[in-house]
Amino acid sequence: MSAVAIAGGHGKIAMLLGGLLAARGDAARGLIRNPAQEADLRAAGIEPVLCDLEGDGDVAAAVRGADAVVFAAGAGPGSGDARKTTMDLGGAVKLIEAAKAEGISRYLIVSSMGADKAPEDGAEGFGAYLRAKFEADEAVRASGLDYTVVRPGGLTDDPGTGLVSVAEHLGRGQIPRADVAAVLLACLDSPSTIGRSFDLTSGDTPIAAALRG
Repeated sequence: MSAVAIAGGHGKIAMLLGGLLAARGDAARGLIRNPAQEADLRAAGIEPVLCDLEGDGDVAAAVRGADAVVFAAGAGPGSGDARKTTMDLGGAVKLIEAAKAEGISRYLIVSSMGADKAPEDGAEGFGAYLRAKFEADEAVRASGLDYTVVRPGGLTDDPGTGLVSVAEHLGRGQIPRADVAAVLLACLDSPSTIGRSFDLTSGDTPIAAALRG
């Protein structure tokens, strides 16, 4: 059994990933800041851990004992530029620091297609979001941890197909959140994905084969 701590634990991708981990007997831990979300996580077989990534919470204690961490948190649509910085960037950096403090080497981050380069200075709205994601990804790559950066295209709630496209750069595309969660699970199982950053959309290739390619 392995233990995986997921930041942004009540998010859709995090809930799907946690459910996949729990279904196969792994210990899934979801970091949340709202106690009202605890029951949802428990119902999915995920252990809820209260931890505010934007506040003064003890992130190291929240991930203690995990074999891997996954950053699937985000400020979300409608949030201001400041929150994109404190959550999408600042939260990712806090999770890096916590992983290092606890001797956890494996780190997966859910980024975004388009975050492979820095937007122009002064970018607002979606540009500010991409800048925060870009800087978070850069911090992960510079961390010395065994990282994987996954940059999905437009997210949908369609059923997963298990068929994807994976490449360093892809054109525009969409992908069900269920397939993103399945790719994250496969990355946790695949040492060959360590040190890789890639775009991810729906495609024609089974996940395991796409990641090998």
